[in-house]
Amino acid sequence: MTTAVDHYDRFLAEHYTWMLGGDLRALAAAQRAHLLEWGVVPGPAGSTAVDLGCGPGHTSLALAGLGFDPVFAVDLSEPLLDELAAHATGTPEVRPVRADVRTALPELVRPGSVGAVVCLGDTLTHLPTRGAVAALCADVAAALAPEGTAVFAYRDLTIPLTGTDRFLPVRSTEDRIMTCFLEYPDDFDAYTVVVHDLVHTRDPASGDWSLNAHSYRKLRLSHAWVLERFRGAGLRVVHERGGPGGMRTVVLKRAS
Repeated sequence: MTTAVDHYDRFLAEHYTWMLGGDLRALAAAQRAHLLEWGVVPGPAGSTAVDLGCGPGHTSLALAGLGFDPVFAVDLSEPLLDELAAHATGTPEVRPVRADVRTALPELVRPGSVGAVVCLGDTLTHLPTRGAVAALCADVAAALAPEGTAVFAYRDLTIPLTGTDRFLPVRSTEDRIMTCFLEYPDDFDAYTVVVHDLVHTRDPASGDWSLNAHSYRKLRLSHAWVLERFRGAGLRVVHERGGPGGMRTVVLKRAS
């Protein structure tokens, strides 16, 4: 079983933008609209933003498009950071940083200086322990300026799926099909879920299909537990919404 970093570098990075829809600029435009809806704009808190677990960078580009400068785009996956750098040509506000999200904030910014911190793409569940999640929440609260905003998105995977419900279609095109399969091992009880990513690709010359599969563990975090960690860190919820597959998006401010 590999870590999330290994899983992305060795397997998922080459499929990630395709998995999201394939058009990074369109993804950035959609994300910009969401951030604007949630009130994530430069203002009294300043214009520095940090994108934790930035992936190929559509959210970093969205933050830059809203006027944040600089935007620190943090990830440990070199292939995804390389993809971001290619798309960010001409957008000097975006600064790719290869770093662990668990240590990035104290290394990059002064306490109380950040206008926005975003941690999307299920990054929270990629951390190794729940203690690391709580510590990251505290780091985000410490980094935010008094009027700053944080946005987290994560999946609540605490309710096990059964039978064929464990097979989750991700995306399919004429030459590529991706499916996710979830497994709930006894060795970690209710602490983690094993994610098996299955990608079928078709050879354009022969028309033959081949399967490539890779697996890694993710944390199972209940929404109620994460909300308690936010409150304990000194963050107050100003907006939240649910989505498919247990996805939760939470917008927070520093508690006064």
